[in-house]
Order: sequence, then structure tokens, then C-alpha cells
Amino acid sequence: MDTHLLQLSAHGLVLRQWTSDDLAVMQELFDDPDVAYRTPLESPFGQTAALQYLHSAEQARRDNTRIHLAITTHGHQALGEILLNRATGSIGYIVGAAHRGQRLAVRALRTMTEFAHAALALPKVILEIEPGNLPSIAVARSAAFHLSSSAHETVTDKGRTYGLLTWEHNLTAVERG
Repeated sequence: MDTHLLQLSAHGLVLRQWTSDDLAVMQELFDDPDVAYRTPLESPFGQTAALQYLHSAEQARRDNTRIHLAITTHGHQALGEILLNRATGSIGYIVGAAHRGQRLAVRALRTMTEFAHAALALPKVILEIEPGNLPSIAVARSAAFHLSSSAHETVTDKGRTYGLLTWEHNLTAVERG
């Protein structure tokens, strides 16, 4: 599948590829204490980090390993990001602090989950969430994900060790056709 021109429209959102025009907004969205705490993204997240991230996202698209899409309402200004790791079926998302409270993460997660199931034929997609990340847990529940029975994963990042619980969304027999 050629994801070069990938754009997904559903649930009142347009998820589109990042471009070099987004570098300043990337800095604004990703240079946030909550994002730094919960993700492996560089902090502070300046112009150099934004450019490196854009190149990494473009390379992942070319390698067909990950899909990084800007969350927008009309295809213009990015309000966050949603990404899908094609090998693991893992989805991650970030919504900028100024844009939270609009159900953007839930709507983007639903859109990416539907895409993963329908277009990529992934029978299961997952989220990895810290037990104390209550906003992300609420997003998972709102998007019909459920806590998996698999053991938590222990991660060390930026000098911090923490556990991640797996939440999953599976295709039902009806959805499989």
C-alpha cells in the first residue's frame, strides 16, 4: 500500500501527513511537559527535533513501518498526532494542550482503528498506557478499547521506569464479515 498521499476523513476529522509547513506547530504541540513525560519524544522539542521527527516519520512511511498523521478538523492546522506502528499494531496519539477537551483523541483513535482493521486487515490494534494516565485511559474506553489480559510491559525512558498496560480493540465476527 502506498501511504505517500494518505489522508483519512471520519468522525469530523481529517488525518493527514505531516509536511515541512508543520514544523512550527510540531514544536508547539510536542514541546509540552505532559508530552515529554509520557512519550519518548525529545525534550525540549525545538526546531531541530521537529525537522528530525518529520524526516523520521517520512522514512517510516517509505519503509512501510509506521504511519504518522496530523490530527486536523479541516485538513489544515495540526492539533495533534496519531500514529500506527504497522508491525505491532500499536497506536499512539498526542493532542496539543490548547486543543484538549474536544474529543480529538477519541475521534482520531476511532478513525485510525477503523483504518487499521479495514484497510490494513489488522485483526487487533493496541494501545500501551500507563496505569496512572487517566485521560488516556478515558480515551481508550471511549473508543471501545478494553484492557487486555497480557502482562504489563516495563519501560525505562528518560531516567524513569514505569509499567504500560495493553488495551486492545479486536474485530468482531460481524465486522470481519
